[in-house]
Amino acid sequence: MTDSTKKGAGGVELVRVSKTFPSGAVGIADVSLSIEPGEFVTFLGPSGSGKTTTLNAIAGFVAPTSGAVIIDGRDVTRLAPNRRDLGMVFQNYALFPHMTVSENVAFGLHKRGFDRATVRSKVAEALEMVRLGEYGTRRPKELSGGQQQRVALARALVYRPPILLMDEPLGALDKQLRDQMQVEIARLHRDLGTTFLFVTHDQGEALALSDRIALFHDGGVVQVGPPQDIYERPRSRFAAEFLGESTSFTGTLEGEGVLVWQGRRLHGFSVEPIGPGHEATMVVRPEHLRIVPRGEPSSTEENAVGGRVAELAYLGSHRRIGVSLEDGTRAVLEERIDEAAGVGYGDEVELRWRPRNAVLVTGDAS
Repeated sequence: MTDSTKKGAGGVELVRVSKTFPSGAVGIADVSLSIEPGEFVTFLGPSGSGKTTTLNAIAGFVAPTSGAVIIDGRDVTRLAPNRRDLGMVFQNYALFPHMTVSENVAFGLHKRGFDRATVRSKVAEALEMVRLGEYGTRRPKELSGGQQQRVALARALVYRPPILLMDEPLGALDKQLRDQMQVEIARLHRDLGTTFLFVTHDQGEALALSDRIALFHDGGVVQVGPPQDIYERPRSRFAAEFLGESTSFTGTLEGEGVLVWQGRRLHGFSVEPIGPGHEATMVVRPEHLRIVPRGEPSSTEENAVGGRVAELAYLGSHRRIGVSLEDGTRAVLEERIDEAAGVGYGDEVELRWRPRNAVLVTGDAS
């Protein structure tokens, strides 16, 4: 992100933010995170992991029990939401049904005291920005779900806030509309340079949209980094198995990069140091596995384990294959149709993969 695109964007810093609710439930546990102006950062995690509570603490809807929320160098921890100058898009859009599209977009501008001419100009600009310039006189019930979401985006962006917060904004849309809106959101981020903070439990959205992902689990952030780093170099079994699909082999670490599984030595690499004798899990992504008929000559440079084909699913350009391994582990891989190994349901096979594509991690997946 260049300096020119960062102009007008805001930075966010969370300093050891925690939230314990009156019931005793922990919503956030000691979260520290720095977000640069102009970044697109996604808070990703399962339900109850703390991602939405963290977003609400930034917005001012949740008061932290401890810690500080810093926006552009200013401590806003105890500041009311309407004094933080943030844009917000909710999952349910929160449009006023009795107002037209233009009136919905103009609502925040009127609250901020803009004059009528300025309001008209800014509303027209915002609707053009989300490609709804001809829809200003319609009411929300006359729009599709994707169009309503774009109105919500226009309303949040009309006064050009330095930071836009989005809480599961695509959750109510079907897959085709979600895909279309991902393209629109990515375009708006490129065009505006605004800092985007996006909450989702959808791994595909996080991978497609983010500059960085903050992965949440049990109220804390377990890993932060670019999508490719978290996908290819997870630091825990939870990170490996939540972000994308994978096959896991759990055993004992014999030496650096060597896992003993079912009496076999499997070779991989560790992102974090793991001492010999510790339990560890080797994680392999579906695209790094290849399948061959049992007995085919193998390379000494590859790991190899045997199994039986238990699932075949045709998916157009490729097929998904599930393999039952000797310890009951279920392995999953994807095979291009034009590179098919010719194996069928019930066949005895071997799975093979290169050590550089196998990550060794610790911890469970819960």
